[in-house]
This record gives sequence, C-alpha cells and structure tokens, in this order.
Amino acid sequence: MTLARRLAAEGLGTALLLAAVVGSGIMAERFAQGNGAIALLANSLATGCALYVLITTLGPISGAHFNPAVSVSLAIGREFAWRDVAAYGLVQIAAALAGVAAAHAMFELPAFTASTHIRTGPSQWWSEGVATFGLLLTIGLGSRIRATLVPVLVAAYITAAYWFTASTSFANPAVTIARSATNTFSGIHPDNIYAFIAAQFLGAAAATFVVRWLWRPRAGNTRVSTSEASCQARE
Repeated sequence: MTLARRLAAEGLGTALLLAAVVGSGIMAERFAQGNGAIALLANSLATGCALYVLITTLGPISGAHFNPAVSVSLAIGREFAWRDVAAYGLVQIAAALAGVAAAHAMFELPAFTASTHIRTGPSQWWSEGVATFGLLLTIGLGSRIRATLVPVLVAAYITAAYWFTASTSFANPAVTIARSATNTFSGIHPDNIYAFIAAQFLGAAAATFVVRWLWRPRAGNTRVSTSEASCQARE
C-alpha cells in the first residue's frame, strides 16, 4: 500500500473511533438519566465493538494503529518505519479531532467545546500508564501468539479497561487530545491532557520492552507485525 492510502485508512479509522467514543458517550449520558454505571457500560461496549470492526477492516491497509503510542512502540520494535511515525501521528490527531466534530454534529452540538471534566492526580496518571501498558502488551503478545485474534483481543481489553482503571482508559495520546475538545461524558479538561499523554507513552515504552524480553524467538522463527496480523485476520 502507498503511504497516502495507509494514511487515509489510518485517518478514517481514527475519526470513526472517536465518533464512536464521543457519540456513544453523549447518547449514553442522555438516556442513562444520571446513572453513571449505565452510561459507562454503553460507552465501553460501543467503543469495543467499533475497535473490533475498524481493526479488522482497516488493519490490512494501514496496520490500524489509530494511536501514536502504538506507532512509536512498533517503530521501537522495528515493526514499523520510523520515517512514517510523524505522518501517522499527525493524521491520527487531526482525524481524532474530526471524529469529535462529527459526533457533535450528529447531536447538534458545536464542533468543538473545551471540556470541564477534571481528570487529574496520581491515581489517574497511574491508571493511564497501566491502561496503555496493557494495551501494548495485548497487541505485542497477541500478534505473536495468535495473530488472527488481535482485533478481538484489543476490543476486549479496551472494553475491560474502561471498568478497571480510574481514568476509564484513554490509553491513546490522539484520543486524549481530541477528548479535550468535547464537554460531554467522555471529555477531559485541556489542562489535564499533558500528564495523561506522558503516562501513556511511559506505559507504552515499558510494554514494548517487556514484550521483547518475554518473546525472544529462536533463530529462524519470524515475528508477526501488527500489520501482518491484520492481514492474516482478514484472510
């Protein structure tokens, strides 16, 4: 695939992911009538389902990173070209913001509104580190052990991480930036995004090295990249 086509797929997937995250959050908040548990359940299920579909369908084209931390992690592991990391990251962030605007338009809200939802403190930062560590561990080991299950593994992990982390598992710098532009259920105050992003990259880096330490194939064995895993899943 040409870089242009890969970037188009990456942008489309990231935008649709954010539309699902933000849109389901708005819908859930409106129908839950103040019941936070019901709203979070709806939000997490919609996000997990969207992830499964988007990774399965767009993975064979772009690798379906939808996440700057994933792109950097794969580049560290020599499974993705460093020369493409910046382009992927810029497209992911721009597309994530476009996804927020698309979700807002569906509910007749302004394209962007700064969030007032405070998410800060050591427990939140630690949660984001743990959430991102788990995500990268899932991708790294899943693609090596059973590549065809990577889409469902990622979807299942993120759905679960919504519930077991105090931060509700953003686990994605592009998602974090975009969610600061929605003053809805899924938002985060703009001042809180920097610590979240730092924790996410630290968690991703830790997972990258843990995967490389745990999984050391013998001579002659091949490693399956995320892009190859997505192709195999489609086949």
